[in-house]
Amino acid sequence: MPTHQPGRRTWTDQAVRRIEADFNRSADTHLIPIELPHYPGIELYFKDESSHPTGSLKHRLARSLFLYALCNGWIGPGTPIVEASSGSTAVSEAYFARMLGLRFIAVVPRATAAEKIAAIEFQGGQCHFTDDPGAVYQEAEQLAREVGGHYMDQFKYAERATDWRGNNNIAESIFHQLRQERHTVPRWIVCGAGTGGTSATLGRFVRYNHYATEVCVSDPEGSIFHRYFADRSTLTLERCECLIEGIGRPRLEPSFIPEAVDRMIVVRDADSIAAARVLSERLGRRCGGSTGTNLWACAQLITEMAAQGESGSVVSILCDQGERYASTYFNDGWVASKALDLAPGMRAMREFFAGLGLRVP
Repeated sequence: MPTHQPGRRTWTDQAVRRIEADFNRSADTHLIPIELPHYPGIELYFKDESSHPTGSLKHRLARSLFLYALCNGWIGPGTPIVEASSGSTAVSEAYFARMLGLRFIAVVPRATAAEKIAAIEFQGGQCHFTDDPGAVYQEAEQLAREVGGHYMDQFKYAERATDWRGNNNIAESIFHQLRQERHTVPRWIVCGAGTGGTSATLGRFVRYNHYATEVCVSDPEGSIFHRYFADRSTLTLERCECLIEGIGRPRLEPSFIPEAVDRMIVVRDADSIAAARVLSERLGRRCGGSTGTNLWACAQLITEMAAQGESGSVVSILCDQGERYASTYFNDGWVASKALDLAPGMRAMREFFAGLGLRVP
């Protein structure tokens, strides 16, 4: 769409104002303390991103991506929006597309949880399915050309669309909320990597503000990111066998900045799901699999801190609502169909909360 189209700047100005107004209507997400009575001097918090209007951490990313594309002049009145997604980003982008009166098409793996598909469609989006999760990028790009739309490409633009210096990004929000806590500067912040944008934002923010906090990425066993972190020549996998939606990728994504990350912890899918179930029991509500991946890494770090006599806090992210996984992670039949044994991981996680540390099965 040509940038000289009459009325385009007026439309863009109105679109940006609508998104800003939506942000102004939303309260900040909660920072939830998780009780650790058996680890004196150590605090654990989860930033509850499931309370966003679209129910996940990806709400922040979608808002940033829309503002980035609008201000770059890539989106105009009537521009169809196309995205490659495992589900949650598409839900959030569909929300903003509907807000601006734009058509939205999500290219998603066919194995995406049915609840996420329903959430995309509830927000007015359409789904275009692919049997090969590794093909979502090419299919989204091709589809955008076919419909004359804009491929949002979260995997390319996530780290640059977010204002990592501040502007109420997730890092700034975490540190603001910790001001009244015993440890105002966390020892660790733990997150997963789907695009790499969140870990890049966190890593940049702590360095920019001279914090001693270290950033740990919790990565599924079948993902590329921890492999690349250890060996920069590993750029792709033939397949990503990861079952944890939203994190773990088969290729190195452009937004992943390994130099912004201090450590990576690899977590098996069964342990991620087991941890998600145990945390859901403690919270009294369900949380998703990527939150379980984060919890497992937090437990490992806290176990190490306790063994070394360290005090301090660990902060992680409650990424999305567990109701989106009722047919998968919280369905015993689905778990059995994937040949996953959750018992060792659930036992290890319960032992961790009992003060025995995380003893990896």
